[in-house]
Amino acid sequence: MPVTLRSSCRCEAVRFSVESHAPVPYQLCYCSICRKTAGGGGFAINLSAVAATLNVTGDESIGRFNAEICDDGGHCERSQAQRRFCTRCGAALWLFDPRWPELLHPFASAIDSDLPPPPEKTHIMLRFKASWVEPAIGPSDQSFEEYPEESIEDWHRRHGLWVD
Repeated sequence: MPVTLRSSCRCEAVRFSVESHAPVPYQLCYCSICRKTAGGGGFAINLSAVAATLNVTGDESIGRFNAEICDDGGHCERSQAQRRFCTRCGAALWLFDPRWPELLHPFASAIDSDLPPPPEKTHIMLRFKASWVEPAIGPSDQSFEEYPEESIEDWHRRHGLWVD
């Protein structure tokens, strides 16, 4: 049975819960969007959950942000991914992308439930990290300039951490 993740923003105007088969916070994203909207340490940690199980109180305090993404050639377009945040305190809550409507990605920073420590970390989008960030990449950690091929589900299954 999936794990229930209970979450809130800093001011507690928004509270939400969601069910997760993949509750281990192992993936650190260094892209400028995650870093600037949710990552005080130069990265943000996204989890994976079942979108249909989202239960929210305080919906009137939720804002939505669709980032503009620019490629190396300067071509920019609006991302389909919707980052949700509290309009009162600014806390990052979750990301939803309509291209994968069954998934929701809560930010680990919003989770109030106890989370298990990861056996290893995966550092992604390192080519976008800020110059002042020195990633603490451990001996068993993985690191990628952009995205890994292994999905969040596959990582959890490989480590025996997928919760049915």
